[in-house]
Amino acid sequence: MTIADSAPGASPGNSPWVVLKFGGTSVSSAANWKNVAAVLRDRLAEGLRPVVVHSALSGITDRLEQLLSLALTGAWQPVMAQIEQRHRDLARDLGIVPSPDLEDQFKRLHQIAAGISLVGEVSERLHARVMAQGELMATRLGAAFLTAQGLDVQWVDVRTVLKAEQRRNANVRSSYLSATCAYEPDVELQRRWSSPGTVWITQGFIASDDKGDTVLLGRGGSDTSGSYLAAKLQARRLEIWTDVPGMFSANPRSVTTARLLRALEYDEAQEIASSGAKVLHPRCIMPVKQYAIPLYVFATQTPKLEGTVITAQGGNIAAQVKAVTIKKNITLVSMETVGMWHSVGFLADAFQVFKDHGISIDLVSTSETSVTVSLDPAANTLTKAAMDALTLDLGKICRVQVIGPCAAVSLVGRNIRAILHRLGDALELFEEQKIYLVTQAANDLNITFVIDEEQGDRLVSRLHEIAIRKMTADRVLGPTWEELYGGASKVTDTSTQWWHVRRNELVELGRKNGAAFVYDRNTLKGKAQALKALPGIDGVFYALKANWHPEILKLFHDEGLGFECVSRNEVEHVMRTLPGLDRKRILFTPNFAPRDEYVWGLEQGIWVTLDNLHPLKAWPELFKGKDVFVRIDTGYGRGHHDKVRTAGVHSKFGVPLFEMEELTRLINASGARVVGLHAHTGSGVFNVDNWQSVGETLTGLTQRFPDVHTVDLGGGLGVPERLGQQGVVLTEFASALSALKAAHPKLTLWIEPGRYLVAEAGVLLAQVTQLKGKGEVQYVGVATGMNSLIRPALYGSHHEILNLSRLDALATEVVNVVGPICESGDQLGLDRLLPPTQEGDVLLIATAGAYGRAMSSTYNLREPAKEFLI
Repeated sequence: MTIADSAPGASPGNSPWVVLKFGGTSVSSAANWKNVAAVLRDRLAEGLRPVVVHSALSGITDRLEQLLSLALTGAWQPVMAQIEQRHRDLARDLGIVPSPDLEDQFKRLHQIAAGISLVGEVSERLHARVMAQGELMATRLGAAFLTAQGLDVQWVDVRTVLKAEQRRNANVRSSYLSATCAYEPDVELQRRWSSPGTVWITQGFIASDDKGDTVLLGRGGSDTSGSYLAAKLQARRLEIWTDVPGMFSANPRSVTTARLLRALEYDEAQEIASSGAKVLHPRCIMPVKQYAIPLYVFATQTPKLEGTVITAQGGNIAAQVKAVTIKKNITLVSMETVGMWHSVGFLADAFQVFKDHGISIDLVSTSETSVTVSLDPAANTLTKAAMDALTLDLGKICRVQVIGPCAAVSLVGRNIRAILHRLGDALELFEEQKIYLVTQAANDLNITFVIDEEQGDRLVSRLHEIAIRKMTADRVLGPTWEELYGGASKVTDTSTQWWHVRRNELVELGRKNGAAFVYDRNTLKGKAQALKALPGIDGVFYALKANWHPEILKLFHDEGLGFECVSRNEVEHVMRTLPGLDRKRILFTPNFAPRDEYVWGLEQGIWVTLDNLHPLKAWPELFKGKDVFVRIDTGYGRGHHDKVRTAGVHSKFGVPLFEMEELTRLINASGARVVGLHAHTGSGVFNVDNWQSVGETLTGLTQRFPDVHTVDLGGGLGVPERLGQQGVVLTEFASALSALKAAHPKLTLWIEPGRYLVAEAGVLLAQVTQLKGKGEVQYVGVATGMNSLIRPALYGSHHEILNLSRLDALATEVVNVVGPICESGDQLGLDRLLPPTQEGDVLLIATAGAYGRAMSSTYNLREPAKEFLI
């Protein structure tokens, strides 16, 4: 092919160049570099001329930021040593010796850091120069390794190729740290890099300006560097190599049923990337789109997987949701003024304030009297000082409210307006959500909802389940993440689980009983002891409704726990099981119970909770001279499903804050003493700010009730649904509780967890009874179902399911695990990846120690699973 063939206007299909961008993870291990070398040999065998663009080693960019910060204090040497050692370690693993050029870069970085210490200042120009060293050092190692592999390699400083554009109104900081470059086809560059058989290796993320100074393209800029070079070379294709094999219909790390997106159009890929997907940087799309260069996304660790291809004709033109995405840490700014009504120029005035403060707006929603905008932290530096300055100036023209942190959840696809009527089930999920902003993209590629951040991940999973999961495979939707990677990970995920160690014993129990709940005594003890050891907490009351097995109650009693009961029968069960129990270790929290239960509870000398005003209005004589707790509705519910959120207007629990005046009056009139305040916002909460917020609300109410000595913060500590997920971080929980206790040292603080204490200690064993196929859908039937475990049908909850009889076998089949109950909802797990399963195998349903046997029934006159404590 001659250079004339690739002159401006020529078809990329005839080009000899292929640009391959490798991310930081891809170039940080010897195993990955071997894959890189193999890929380059394949491209050379195709007759192509590879151009490698790659990032700094993973973590080094952050280390360089630390170096700059610590250089101002003079304490930079340890970080510099870490940076240098990281590169030397990789060189050793690659079997190469650091080149003199790399040694010179180490010395140069030393000198710059020492100079910053002396001067005590870091300019934007110097900042860019230091940050560029990550890519420069990494590519020296890459070039040396590829040369040692027998490839003809030419190292190039990309700053001689990519030149920053001068942007109107750009400040000094953005000019140096977030530059853009021209990318018109460059015939001279094509001539210089035309030698066949040569691999050109250069840097992402950096460029130079017209003065020759180093500039950065911003975080994620290596993707954009690859795109710029592909456009300049009019490459046959651009390949982005990362740690996932393409773009997916959701983040596959958290939604394992996410589907590979085999083919997309440029605009669709841009929308998915802009809406929160981390695989591609949004800015890398435009250069390849402009010159119709196909963009491929592959995984360096698994280079043989098909990946995603992005072209002008890549997507399916039919109306279809293709991805559910999320962006976190979003800040909303709500501006309200009656002056907007039929006025001219309010939006222009408001947006000018944002412009004056250098803040970019993402989403916009307007009404007659208000406008709400979202601010993306990826595009802005949203420090407290910056936000305070912004709101001060905005306050001159309107009333301002800053809301956050929020999450922007988007349904992305083609012709969204045409299928809104088919998204009814998906949109129903927002019934219980606090929605701050809704926008529908002008290009008809997405509809976005901004909600509280803590609800974001679960909502994405449920939206994906409804909108995408059940679609059949086609040219756009490929295999799931579980199908691609599940088998390899199954073997390693379970080794730390208690039931893995006792596998043989559990298999025998399952075979003997057909179905059985099994609880591990050591895990129960460990959970109880961990909570009792929390600083700041004076009492842990176990929520009995989670699991009322007598042996579990005895174990928790011995560990010093109290018991929270919601019915007279629960209280009597505790008293029978633990006849010597101190009555002050029982908290009775009835809800809409009959009068007689309150009479009985007060006679028993246990703590009795009032859940609403009715008892005080209708039966005030019961409470004269009595000490009571009051359950408060904090005004917001939290948790993994609307049916477990126990506060807010849609919840039946608690006295709302707007009734505090009436509550005070009724308490005084009845002669009761409020000695405890109690709140519980919901279950499955992972953000410890929840309990901090509840504590602040309740302690603030103690001024109304001077006899209060105890504040019960409730329970709801989240339990991981999937193996490997992180639960509530107890150190963070302890920190929040300790801060609350320090602020109110005279108050006694209680918590009342249920599921947290018992869920992971219990499993449900179920023997396989039948196998069945209906076309592409395969069913594995087991000996029990929703009569033993109703949570999946009731809450849509996820429980890990494994074939305990074949725990070490590769999982290769996607199946639905169902029970014997005559209901379509009798599904324990959908689309689960299991090894080939046979009749008689024993399946294990994990985290089933809570709300399993306690919520079971004899529906269909089938007995639920028996219980065993081991």
